[in-house]
Amino acid sequence: MTDAQCEGGEGREVPANVDDLDFLSFVDFAVLETTRAMPEVDPVSMKLVLELTRVASALVYDLESTVHRPGGWSWPGFRVLFVLWLAGPSEAKRVAKLSGMSRAAVSALVNTLERDGYVARRRSEVDRRAVQLSLTEAGRDAIMTTYADHNRREQVWANALTKSERTVLIGLLEKLATASSVEIHTRD
Repeated sequence: MTDAQCEGGEGREVPANVDDLDFLSFVDFAVLETTRAMPEVDPVSMKLVLELTRVASALVYDLESTVHRPGGWSWPGFRVLFVLWLAGPSEAKRVAKLSGMSRAAVSALVNTLERDGYVARRRSEVDRRAVQLSLTEAGRDAIMTTYADHNRREQVWANALTKSERTVLIGLLEKLATASSVEIHTRD
């Protein structure tokens, strides 16, 4: 792989047998094989994006399977409840924007969350075409209880890094998220 193991990354040992690959070791294998087949590919950019997406997927799966599913909802359901908890009553389109979800996904989720007694909806007094969403008391209690468990899992993940490493990573992720020199497509 090199490029100094993709510029600073230690790299994992790539199994000799493809059958021995796992979710995370596949990244190094993919970079190695892709750059062999296509030498013009930038292996550092490839590894960066693959690592980010793989770690994010693993983290979300961990949170969903250990906290949110046992709490009675999905990761997307948590995102809707979290936004309503912190931002307060909001139009569905605002919840979609703040949660990074489509309006259709929020609408479908709200049906379930409303049925389960966590969310209430009503017509906006400002724009009768818009739907205003808010947490019920049961929703507020549930999100606060579940977020305590969620944060304990966040700490488990974060503690893999030193305090200074966490600070550097947060800064780098913020820089990447606000990159203005390239056209970045978001749900806005």
